[in-house]
Amino acid sequence: MNPLLELNHVSYTYHSKSGETCALSDISFWVYPSEFIAIVGPSGCGKSTMLSLISGLLPAESGSILFHGKTDKSKIGYMLQRDHLFEWRTIYRNITLGLEIQHRLNEESRLRVEKMLKDYGLERFRNARPGELSGGMRQRAALIRTLAPDPELLLLDEPFSALDYQTRLSVCDDVSAILRKEKKTALLVTHDLSEAISMADRILVLTRRPARLRAILDVKFAAEEQLTAEPAGLSSREANADNTSAPKIKKRLTPLERRNAPEFQGYFNLLWKELNADEDR
Repeated sequence: MNPLLELNHVSYTYHSKSGETCALSDISFWVYPSEFIAIVGPSGCGKSTMLSLISGLLPAESGSILFHGKTDKSKIGYMLQRDHLFEWRTIYRNITLGLEIQHRLNEESRLRVEKMLKDYGLERFRNARPGELSGGMRQRAALIRTLAPDPELLLLDEPFSALDYQTRLSVCDDVSAILRKEKKTALLVTHDLSEAISMADRILVLTRRPARLRAILDVKFAAEEQLTAEPAGLSSREANADNTSAPKIKKRLTPLERRNAPEFQGYFNLLWKELNADEDR
């Protein structure tokens, strides 16, 4: 299987009058179709910068970022921390905003939006204003807006961080189910280790700034009836492209079910150890 996304020796430095700040250093990894990748690392290490580079909002200073082997990134969707729904537009018109901007609001795209509104429980709120919806429903609307142009890759930058804990767990389940049903490939940046373990197929662990790829954690649960017999655990600290085979799974646990699985605590401890490795030196 060919990778959907490739990062090859990518580095980036912020330049200002006060000096230079190296955010990312020699980052390499691949992402395969329908994979869900979580990215964790210390605060300020460059996780969001990486998403900006992948989306094309920032140019890589060195290295290459390829989408289907090319530099075209028009099929990438980006969901930010806040829902950024406009109060003067209805939920339906918020969801179709991106399609309007791209001049792609046609019969086919309208039918797609209508189906998602129905499938994901927002049909009766189509004419409501954002202020009339709960935080979880607003995030669901923001996700449908991101999915409306039918992107092949979704970038999720801490999309649950503004929600209370109970709502966060519920929306996490919703988003995971939607992305799996739509067979979308996704990269999630999060500070929440439990969130990463509960949603991801693989977790990329970054070092302190300038961020390097410290390790890759393949997340596998016995209850998911794996097709492969590869053992779970961290790959080598070099974490290169040889360790990026996409997991094949028959059955999928929900994020909440994963949190209650016996393997969950072991993965949490592995991630905690990797993230605090610098402190032990």
